[in-house]
Amino acid sequence: MSSGATAVLIVVVVIVIAVITALAMAGRRRRLQQRFGPEYDRTVEEQEHRFRAEAELTQRQRRVRKLDIQPLSDAARARYQSGWQTIQEQFVDAPENAVTDAYTLVTMVMRERGYRATGDDEAMADLSVDYASTLHHFRAAHEITRNVAHGSVETEEMRQALIHYRELFTELLGEPVDLPGPQKPRGRHAAVPKHEADGYLAAPGAASDGNTADAQAPDLQPEIAQGQRGR
Repeated sequence: MSSGATAVLIVVVVIVIAVITALAMAGRRRRLQQRFGPEYDRTVEEQEHRFRAEAELTQRQRRVRKLDIQPLSDAARARYQSGWQTIQEQFVDAPENAVTDAYTLVTMVMRERGYRATGDDEAMADLSVDYASTLHHFRAAHEITRNVAHGSVETEEMRQALIHYRELFTELLGEPVDLPGPQKPRGRHAAVPKHEADGYLAAPGAASDGNTADAQAPDLQPEIAQGQRGR
């Protein structure tokens, strides 16, 4: 083979390799965008480089695959539904505590499912693999929860925080639920009538009378308190 033919062959091989590589990268990018949705764009913005962002998202997938993610048992699901019912009732008189307890309850479900909940950044990274479309609710609720400690949160914001937490909580439980529409609060820290609280903070999958879950599952408040002390 002449030197000219050899050079042409080398060029062709390089072009083929480049095309194959480009197609593989485009395929990976498309799969990541489909899997992570808005989380893909958010990670690109954080990393300030598309390749670094895609490497980060791919690493998340590999890490989560190594976790032993399991569905909740029926008993555990009923226990957490009962816990949410308690938080819902607590919101009427102590909205700040209810928001904090909702965060603790969500992280307890995460741990039981097998996700890491040792730090908020790690938890959100792991959750983004399976719950990318819901993760923004957790972020919004967590931001409000942090502001609660400074006393700068209105009742309506705290109500929104519980609604945000419930979005992820419902998905983690593994049962779909129709979410009732929110109602307007009556003012900062104003007590909301219990029948209204039951309407817009109803426990996912719980009976409408608010008592069935308590009859089926034990109180989670001691576990919630222990979880708060452990943070």
